[in-house]
Amino acid sequence: MATGHIDPVPSHTGHNPFLRSVAAISTLAGWTAAAMIVAAVAITVQMIVIRYVFNGSTVWQTEAVIYLVIAATLIGLPYVQRLRGHVNVDLIPLALTGRTRYAMAMVTSILSIVIVAIMVFYGFDYWHFAYSRGWTSDTIWAVRLWIPYAAIPIGFGLLLLQLIADLVAVIIGVDKPFGLEDN
Repeated sequence: MATGHIDPVPSHTGHNPFLRSVAAISTLAGWTAAAMIVAAVAITVQMIVIRYVFNGSTVWQTEAVIYLVIAATLIGLPYVQRLRGHVNVDLIPLALTGRTRYAMAMVTSILSIVIVAIMVFYGFDYWHFAYSRGWTSDTIWAVRLWIPYAAIPIGFGLLLLQLIADLVAVIIGVDKPFGLEDN
């Protein structure tokens, strides 16, 4: 029986397995980032209770919160990109139509991919350098720095994957340039 209801096609993915897989990975990254923020808040509360209720000292809490918030920011990048949740100035794309908007989308997407790929390369290099040299933080906790530094290549690597998926979605026509419908 026809009800007039049409199942919506998921945004940015259509039924393309690559796009759907990247969307799932980006969503998982978003949930992971959210869990890191919740953990950072819980650790902060625990630190406050230890310091001000029990008049005790804290050793690892401040450092853990800093690393968790930074990692959440980096690992959350692909999810924000997937949802187009970043600050967006679309005055120029709104003024353009058709082929010109498409061309601008291609140029900006490719430039974004190149810049983020550079960040992945140097982020991995920095992570590997910290790992191979056995760097630790200069605190009593002495965190092996390769662990928090791993968020750099992971976060930017996942962002790179999402940017590639966004470009593919526009090229194959699953998504519109800048997510804007033609006038």
